[in-house]
Amino acid sequence: MRKIFTLVGFVSCILFNAQIAISEIYGGGGNPGATLKNDYIILKNVGSELASLNGATMQYASADGNFTQYHTLPNITLDPGQSYLIQEGASGGGTTDLPNPDFIVNEVLNFDGSQNSSVGLGIDVNSGKIALANNSVQIKDSKSTNVIDFISYGAISSSLSALSPTSTTAIRRVLGDNNTIDFVIAPANPINSKSGNIGISDVDPNYSKFNFIINSFVKEDNEIVFGGEVQNVKVYDEFGQVVMKSPTKAAYGLNLLELPKGKYTVTGTINNAPVSQKIVKE
Repeated sequence: MRKIFTLVGFVSCILFNAQIAISEIYGGGGNPGATLKNDYIILKNVGSELASLNGATMQYASADGNFTQYHTLPNITLDPGQSYLIQEGASGGGTTDLPNPDFIVNEVLNFDGSQNSSVGLGIDVNSGKIALANNSVQIKDSKSTNVIDFISYGAISSSLSALSPTSTTAIRRVLGDNNTIDFVIAPANPINSKSGNIGISDVDPNYSKFNFIINSFVKEDNEIVFGGEVQNVKVYDEFGQVVMKSPTKAAYGLNLLELPKGKYTVTGTINNAPVSQKIVKE
């Protein structure tokens, strides 16, 4: 995920805030076996300050194709930790509407200028590419200069994440700075801006089954102890900011002496599978 600020000229100069990231993608809306009627995208302010976007777009491509369609976003201002639910396309099935979307897409545009009758991006359930861009210029790939955040998912060679959702699950960010390991498959959970300031997303139970931290309540010794070897350990505060990393790639524990008392989320990988567990330092 890009963590830079990009200054772009429209009628006036606008500072696009890279604190806003793609938090969750669901493409099963209306598909056979789905309860929800619509696909959705959740954006989230993962920083510690107010963040806004104006003139930004969501762009979509098939897993192995070029970005062909997009829609604009309204001026968005989010508090730290706040989410923003975007209602996208539908496939005609399902029984449940999304809970009070913050933005319902009613116009999708094609980059080639042809007419598009969709009222939302038709997100593929198993694989695809979605980008948050700071303007309506067609994105070529994740290195395009107008990319704020970029996610490619599905079992394809060019994927940033090889995870592949289903009609009832979404691809969800566990928040971090490495898109190859920052996502998990989790039950679809459309959260809007009225849901409060939600911290790092809970992960699918299948990914937390390792229970990799033995002592989730950290006391005087300031040490968290893992049940085995864990790689790429990171500690996040309640706003989704990385506040500590393991000094070595593989670790069996971590000393939190430098951190103040509070609630944190620790992530890592075990046997190349992402794990996440919440802890409290007392």
